[in-house]
Amino acid sequence: MGDELSHVSAAGDVRMVDVGGKPLSRRRAVARATVRMAPETARRLGALPKGDALATAQVAGIMAAKRTSELIPLCHPLPLTRIEVSLAVAGDGVEITGVVETTAQTGVEMEALTAVSVAALTVYDMAKAIDPEMSVADVRLVEKTKEPL
Repeated sequence: MGDELSHVSAAGDVRMVDVGGKPLSRRRAVARATVRMAPETARRLGALPKGDALATAQVAGIMAAKRTSELIPLCHPLPLTRIEVSLAVAGDGVEITGVVETTAQTGVEMEALTAVSVAALTVYDMAKAIDPEMSVADVRLVEKTKEPL
């Protein structure tokens, strides 16, 4: 890890990184998040009073990835070529995985992290009335790749 912060100028000003001189490359990022809950809550996620939390969270994650640059001030708007959000119910929660791809001059880590974060928050919102002890945990980047074109 370098000492230089790419979003801070030498004078200490916040800035958006100039990626204009970088070549296009195929970029991919995979992120995960977990929503922990009571096993009974996990069993009910497909039929909650507010509706199907899993389907709603999947759509919310996809929409969030597409809007990342509007939510995080220094992110570049990117032409996303693939967004996949999947939710797997385990005994005491939901594991959410987001895969985002682009052909661009910068990576899609923030888009993948935003996708799983918003999907997790959607599950939380839809189930909070029946399980106030839920928690969102372990939001993390698990993979990123860059391939030349």
